[in-house]
Amino acid sequence: MGVNERKEKEKEVRRNDIIDASEKVIFSKGYDLATIEDIAREAEFSKRTIYVYFNSKEQLYFEIMVRGYRKLIQMMEAPVDEVSGVNALDQLKQFARTLYQFSKEYPDYFKAIMEYENGERDFVNGVPDQSKEECYLLGEKMFAYLTSALKNGIEQGVIRSDLDVVNSAIVLWSCTLGLFNTLIKKRNYIQHYHKRDSEELLLEGIDTLVRSIQSESRGKQYEK
Repeated sequence: MGVNERKEKEKEVRRNDIIDASEKVIFSKGYDLATIEDIAREAEFSKRTIYVYFNSKEQLYFEIMVRGYRKLIQMMEAPVDEVSGVNALDQLKQFARTLYQFSKEYPDYFKAIMEYENGERDFVNGVPDQSKEECYLLGEKMFAYLTSALKNGIEQGVIRSDLDVVNSAIVLWSCTLGLFNTLIKKRNYIQHYHKRDSEELLLEGIDTLVRSIQSESRGKQYEK
């Protein structure tokens, strides 16, 4: 390995060490309470070193979301072969089930992505275009799973042909996030006062969303 290659490898290792430290701090303290000082202390680097690699805490948050999106996309791609040839309505259900599984296996990444998706600010200050674009592209890849399933469903005749694919995908994604947000944050309340299981309600909610877009003829035949 040449000198330049060795230096680049060392930079990449240090960069990943800083992101690792950022995850620990932000996951434990929350984004708003976490500081660059906390991250530098966890990484055992100076603040100056942190700023050599990253412009801001916002950029580090984007890097964390990139990691989370990559893991989520890996999980989404795993069952593609199993559902790609089946009914598009089942593909949409599988999408939601995989998202739920991701929330169980990687709760911290899921929370980071959810807080960003449901947040009022876009964390754009101090974030280089490259970091933003990578995160956005991964998010759009997730969105493409929805639009693809909707297009397939219209072609199969199981989803209403009058729907605008992009509009419907945005609404489905928003509604799905809303379900997750409510059923996770209010889990104890729902279980205590309504005697309902959040996981069962989530799957039932996804069924309701799917039924709202299926074609009338399919609605009479489709079984869960």
